[in-house]
Amino acid sequence: MYKDIIQFIQNLYGTKDMIPLHAPFFMGNEKKFLDECMDSTYVSGVGKFVDRFEAMMEDYTGCKKAVACVNGTNALHLSLLLSGVERNDEVITQPLTFIATCNAIIYAGAHPVFIDVDKDTMGLSPVAVDEWLSQNTYIENLTCYNKKTGRRVKVCLPMHTFGHPVHLDGLMAVCDKYYLELVEDAAESLGSFYKGKHTGTFGKIGIISFNGNKTITTGGGGMMLFNDEKLAKRAKHLTTQAKLPHRWDFIHDEIGYNYRLPNINAALGCAQMEYLDKILAQKREIAMAYKKYFQAKKDIVYVDEPDNCQSNFWLNTILFSGREGRDLFLKYSNDHHVMTRPAWTLMNRLPMFALAQCGSLDNAISIEGRIVNLPSSANRYNET
Repeated sequence: MYKDIIQFIQNLYGTKDMIPLHAPFFMGNEKKFLDECMDSTYVSGVGKFVDRFEAMMEDYTGCKKAVACVNGTNALHLSLLLSGVERNDEVITQPLTFIATCNAIIYAGAHPVFIDVDKDTMGLSPVAVDEWLSQNTYIENLTCYNKKTGRRVKVCLPMHTFGHPVHLDGLMAVCDKYYLELVEDAAESLGSFYKGKHTGTFGKIGIISFNGNKTITTGGGGMMLFNDEKLAKRAKHLTTQAKLPHRWDFIHDEIGYNYRLPNINAALGCAQMEYLDKILAQKREIAMAYKKYFQAKKDIVYVDEPDNCQSNFWLNTILFSGREGRDLFLKYSNDHHVMTRPAWTLMNRLPMFALAQCGSLDNAISIEGRIVNLPSSANRYNET
């Protein structure tokens, strides 16, 4: 069976050479814009491509204001601070996520609380969050507090796993019930929509990543999405070392951060945004080929987009019936030049988060032991 799967993937991508998990796709004005950026000498944190990239992201996602950052982790860190997270606060999140989600919480001086995911989205479960909060917190003066630690619970931070939107209606209702801010880690979900609205635009702030393996790339890079233009203006100020505009004086009015996206990276992003729709269409075509193929396979389930969602299929995902078969496939596929990988180690199993509070994590544990990500690049070698 494993041989058949590998042959299918090789035929899908048109090569028997090494097939990466997710490679960048360059087919437009990347070189032209990079040359233009270098000719202008504005290659650092100021330049027209930064402004253009932010405007393109606003137009695409429907947010009122977008603010570029040097990477997604910085964007998430600053989003938590702008959402009012202070030292020793608690942040509700999921254990099935990339380490950056939790690192950003620690950078803010806060503590993660790990709650289970839903089976269909692989993202933070509104039902599980509501159950944990009802049993472990109390409300006083419109503020949520942890009964055990006495700490304030300030933010709910879901991550749209592999580009599949979480159940946002449910999470927003839970946040309203317990007076929490919703911050979306939409790092992987550019091009994903929940009930017709782009991920990252539901909460107080959402963030997107443009790392080299993302749907589009700026090399590194991130973006904060805002519906509050005043808050976005403050975010822009903080990303530029909180420096007040002046022709020559250096005056800073608060602690700021060197989180600016360089203009040369933004130039790459502008070129990529010009054909984002084509990238997403090709990724969907590949995803539908996987879906059709695995429908005939026993003991393997293809993870499709959730109901009422349009996923970007950033990383195509299958679930084996058990860990043993999964691990054998991981070895076989990588031995045969098809890059596959498991999910991340659950965050609560990492040494730095071993003492973190957790709810029941049955779904996350089950998924982590059975999951495989398949090659998901938009570009195929049999295309010219």
